[in-house]
Order: sequence, then structure tokens, then C-alpha cells
Amino acid sequence: MAVLSLCAGAAPAQSADLVVYGDYVLTMVPDEPVLENGAVVVRDGAIIAVGSRQTIDEQYIGAEAIAGTHRVVMPGLVNGHTHTAMTLFRGMVDDLDLMTWLNKYVFPMEGRFVTPEFVRIGTELACWEMIRGGTTSFVDMYFYPDDIARVVDRCGLRAVVASPHIDYPSPGFSGWDDSFAAAVDFVKRWQGKHPRITPAFAPHAPYTVSPDHLRATVEKAAELDAIVSMHLAEAPSESAYIAENFATTPVRHVQGLGLYNQRLIAAHMVQLDPNDIALTAASGVGAIHNPTSNMKLGAGISPVPAMLNAGVNVGLGTDGAASNNDLDLWEEVRLAALLHKVQTGDPTAVPALQALTMATRMGAVAARLGDKVGQLKPGMRADLIQVQLNKTRQLPLYDVVSHLVYVTDSSDVVTTVVDGKLLMRDREVLTIDEAALRASVARKSDEIRSALAATDDAS
Repeated sequence: MAVLSLCAGAAPAQSADLVVYGDYVLTMVPDEPVLENGAVVVRDGAIIAVGSRQTIDEQYIGAEAIAGTHRVVMPGLVNGHTHTAMTLFRGMVDDLDLMTWLNKYVFPMEGRFVTPEFVRIGTELACWEMIRGGTTSFVDMYFYPDDIARVVDRCGLRAVVASPHIDYPSPGFSGWDDSFAAAVDFVKRWQGKHPRITPAFAPHAPYTVSPDHLRATVEKAAELDAIVSMHLAEAPSESAYIAENFATTPVRHVQGLGLYNQRLIAAHMVQLDPNDIALTAASGVGAIHNPTSNMKLGAGISPVPAMLNAGVNVGLGTDGAASNNDLDLWEEVRLAALLHKVQTGDPTAVPALQALTMATRMGAVAARLGDKVGQLKPGMRADLIQVQLNKTRQLPLYDVVSHLVYVTDSSDVVTTVVDGKLLMRDREVLTIDEAALRASVARKSDEIRSALAATDDAS
């Protein structure tokens, strides 16, 4: 349906590819109020105008329009840390501490099952879930990154795809030398080659990668001007290991190795002292808060209010579905707003707007995508969503931001657009064959279920 210009005598209307309307438009531009009865105009994958419905209809003719009655238009959510293919390990094993969970279950099962096919199926399942929930960008860290990137290309999302390297054998690799060489090759081959995919390095963590090898990552990241994504200061066990072996904290350990001079995305950031927070703020490191995963693994509560007060760019992440157990970023938004209120005893610790900012504008900056997404304003890429606001359980509506944080969940997202392309319309994902995906997931999960049963019998 085209958008018609009906203003007689006005300047000729400009053409556009898409106009998305909303009873409310939440741009997430700092200090910009919610716009009522507005619209966002898209051409060539970018936002070219945001304004009132009347002004937009007078000035633009859209080849396609998405109605906005009872809907809010806002930037798509940014998932700053996940492991997409681990959707196939969803619910595999629960209620364990981080090191037991990793060493007894995750690492052995990855060694047995993670193949390019596993990664393709798991990543597609994750992309379907994120499209349905309004996540338009994500930072991934998992094996066979070329296969991840190809799924991202097909499904239409935007991603930082980080290639993992570790000192121990891992799927497809015997150890550090081949996994690091593959990461360097991946970054070189994909860098600047795709408008929605940014390659990155992913040294797993300071307890799985030696100082010399972390220095090698720093050297290559600096040479290639590449992003680095890693787990950092995640759990007490990590802090104890670093203290025992290097007599410092995880943050100061990697800072001393040069990682804080790189474009670092640091996931978790739970075990921090005031000096760690000051270093993180001064270095511009993006810190990704994963409240569900951190709570589920008993890792602790990240000092998010202190980081925000120090000027750290804090984003939100789901972590992988093996430790969450879903990729619903709306849950992380709500938990980020609530968890720190109860931890500090201060109901103003993380206000609703701050939590939503961490999932959009600030999260995009933390994920090194802030020049492209996270706000609805001319020049930004057209990554946006519509959220329905008139379900019976949502009534009455007094404040849009409050509703988005404290009422909304992934089922309320009705439209998902990335780079100007419709990925979901009226709750129907357009870029993934759901029936074929379900069949692939069922086949692969049957194999994993049989292996788990054999493991339980042996123990």
C-alpha cells in the first residue's frame, strides 16, 4: 500500500521504500520525547526521516507502508552477547555452577556434537527466535563462524560474528595454533565484505587463553582494526584463578596485556572492584550485562549502577540458550531494571528508560555498532520494530516506556525490519522456513537426547 501525498500545492513528495507508522515513535535519541502518531521513512536500507504522521504523509510517498494503530515504533534490540548455535543445547542441563556446567557437560557435548551442520541448524533456530522477539543485532561467539555468517546473511539480521580461539582442543581444532589461525583468516575474509556482518576475534576468557596468546590476539586485532569479544570477570572461580596465577583481577590482567586498548566487547563483567570500573570507563570498553545467565549460574550480580555512574557503556545480552534458556532480550531488559533495585535497596538504581537504553542506543555503542543502529534518526540504518500495545493484559496504558520495560515480552513484537527489509510482518517470520527448521531441530535434538541418556546411565 503506497503512502499518498494529499497536500495540494506542496512541494513534490519524495519517494521512499517503506514507511512504518506508530501511535508512538520512540526514537531513543537522547532527550527526545516519545512522538505520538508518528512515522519512520526508509530508503535504500537507511532512515531518511522521522516525524509526525501528517508531516510524513505530506512529504513522502512510500512504496510500502506498515500501519501503526495500537503500536509503538522503536529501534530493534541489540543482544550484546550470545552463542547462537547453543539453542540446540537448550535445557540440556541446569542448576550447576559455571565451571561444573562447562567442564562436565558443555565442553564434552560440544566436542561430540558441534559440526557445521549443528551450527547451521542452531544458528537458524536462534535467528528465528530473535526475529520473533524484536532483536535485530547480536554479538555472537561460537565455532564455525563462516556457517554462522552465512545463516545471518540468509535470515537478514545484523551481527558481529566473533571467531573463538582457545588454548585447548575445541570443535574443528586441536588447540590454540589452528583455532587462532582460523580466526585471523575469518576476520580477513569477512572484514568490510558484508553490510550486516562484522567479523571479530573471540579469545574465550582469561582462564582459557594464556597471556602470550592474548597478546597475539591484541597484535592481530590492532593490525586489522578488528573488534574483540570475550568473557571477562564472569564468576568467582575466574577471579580466584586470576588472583592465584597472576596476583590481580581479570580486568587488570587483560588490561595489562593490551586488550583494553582494542575495540573490546566484554561479556558479563560481574566480578569488578572500583579500580576495574574506572579502567573500563576510561578505556571505552563495552560491558555486556547478562542478568539471567549470571543468576542461573550463580555468578553474581554485575555492578551495573556503578558502571553507569562511571560512564561505562553497558549493553544487555542473553548469553547462550544453554544457560538462559531463551533469547528473549525483553526479559533481560526487565531484569536489568529490577535486579539492581533489590541489590542496592534503591528503586531508582536502574530506571525503566535506562534499562531500555541499554538494549538499544547504549547497547549498540557497547557492541561497536552505535554508528549504525540503536536510534531512529536520519542516517542510521533502518533496524526497527513495532510492538503491539493493546492486548487486554497490557491495559491500561499510561506510559509507553514503562509498558515496554515492565509489561512487554517477545510475543508483543509484531514487525521486525533490518536494513530496511521486512523480516517479520504481523508475527510471521518471512526469511526462515519454520516447518523445515522444526524438522531439523527435532532430528538433531533426538541425537543429543540419546547421548544424554547414555551419559546418565554411565554415571
